[in-house]
Amino acid sequence: MASTTRDAANQEAYELLLPSGQEDIPKQGDTMGKEEQMLKPEGRPGDGLAKLAGLISAAVFLLVTWYAELSNDPKQHGWFAIHPLLQSFSIALITYGILTLQPTSQPKTKAAGFARHHLAIFFIAFPSVTIGTFAVWYNKHLNGRDHFLSWHGTLGITCMLWITFQVLLGGGSVWFGGKAFGGGMKAKLLWKYHRLSGYLLFPLLLFTAHLGGAQSGWATRNTSMGQRLIAYIIAPAVILGAVYARIRLSKMKFF
Repeated sequence: MASTTRDAANQEAYELLLPSGQEDIPKQGDTMGKEEQMLKPEGRPGDGLAKLAGLISAAVFLLVTWYAELSNDPKQHGWFAIHPLLQSFSIALITYGILTLQPTSQPKTKAAGFARHHLAIFFIAFPSVTIGTFAVWYNKHLNGRDHFLSWHGTLGITCMLWITFQVLLGGGSVWFGGKAFGGGMKAKLLWKYHRLSGYLLFPLLLFTAHLGGAQSGWATRNTSMGQRLIAYIIAPAVILGAVYARIRLSKMKFF
């Protein structure tokens, strides 16, 4: 009896670490048949194609940006050279982080998707975009230039602040059992707001990247019109369409 009680307590503690909707983790003693039954296909028709299109578009956006910067003597750009490299890398990772968590609906796939999401965005993308933002700010500071004069710059710092809030909201709702927000169900209920905030932030992030890639002085000097069309107009539109096509509004349960 004592062993059973400890198992139940351990299971409950583990569930509190997961976002809302991920609490149905297989309990100890479940049969192999139940585990196999849980791994049924989750996507709707078109979900797989949307994911592939999104990932390919993110790769195109990333590769064109890195080629444009690295093939045009990045040393002459000073600290700014870090900016397009890391920002494009971050956007590609954020895209992957979102797509890999959609549209998981089963305990095992939710847990695996959440782990990939957390690794890609919190541990890699967030530090990268922070360093990339600092690099462009510091480059202007060294050259005595004013900050946030363009829409790209203004929206860029807005996105950076929003991303920070997004990370704190999402992380605070799951780290240490959501202790930062009261723990238990109080913290888990905030996950849907983290999800909604992310879906509102993402198009703004892509639009900011579009402005930097399609209209900035750096873009016009280092890329051709065809490259800008494919990487900074078509690719962001496809990425956004792919992510939005895979949204499950029912999972946020606002109504």
